[in-house]
Amino acid sequence: MKTLLFAISFFMGVNCLSAQNEIPSDTLKIILPSTFKKASLVKEIEIPLQSADTDTLLGDLPDIKAEHWDTTVYNPYKYTVSEFPINITFSDSTYASPVSHKKVITSHYGWRRGRPHKGIDIDLVTGDSVVSILGGIVRFARYSRGHGKTVVVRHFNGLETTYAHLSQIAVKANDTLAKGQYLGKGGNTGRSTGSHLHLVTSYKGEYIHPEYLFNFDDTNTIRSKDLWITHKWTRATYHSSKGLAKLSLFNTKEEALASLEKQRKVYVVKKGDTLSRISKRNQTSIASICRTNKIKRNSMLRIGQKLILEL
Repeated sequence: MKTLLFAISFFMGVNCLSAQNEIPSDTLKIILPSTFKKASLVKEIEIPLQSADTDTLLGDLPDIKAEHWDTTVYNPYKYTVSEFPINITFSDSTYASPVSHKKVITSHYGWRRGRPHKGIDIDLVTGDSVVSILGGIVRFARYSRGHGKTVVVRHFNGLETTYAHLSQIAVKANDTLAKGQYLGKGGNTGRSTGSHLHLVTSYKGEYIHPEYLFNFDDTNTIRSKDLWITHKWTRATYHSSKGLAKLSLFNTKEEALASLEKQRKVYVVKKGDTLSRISKRNQTSIASICRTNKIKRNSMLRIGQKLILEL
């Protein structure tokens, strides 16, 4: 009897809603009965309704979908040319760790096995949850050749982060994500030799060394709220995937431009030198040395020979 009374009263309350013009459109009024012995009391409850309008949720944030918004291709900036140095600003001083456990980087950004590795590999077990490191909008969420199941999030400062080799994608293109929001499960799809998260950071098609932007220890800190990026930090040939090169952060455009004069160094070959030893001592890659000096990996070095190193 009590259940029947509750049901009748509930539906009567909802039906009365359409006849009450004074109720705001963003408020739901429900009449609930409360029975004590033989008496019935009626109580009105008003519940505010939250709008799902994306524009309202995003507020005054910039329209990051205005240019080169393509949800079907991995890199929509393929035919654009960037102007250096690149300026990226952050509104926060921390990011959300993409994985819940301690971040162990198994391969850094740089030259690896004769080809560029344009991101970092973070160790995980297939099925581990992966979250977005910053708030933004999902631009790409599908299978990508090489990367396997992939999610690309464009953030409100223009930066894009890629989460590759996932075993499961839990979002779709045009979804708005908050910082630290779940987007899928880690895995081993695509061209991968073991389960890990391949994390890529890019800006308008230019791949940026993730460790220039973010500190991947337990502090989860962004290295600076205002960063200027030179060519060195967008070219894998300048780096080795085996470790992080010496960081030189530029917080002003003037600092970045001044650094361009210091990035080329003349090295004089000494007795016992090899390309491998020179690259390790100067924190540059063999590929970069060969490219700059127009020599091959198997070229013979002469004592006294001068090499141009791009650091």
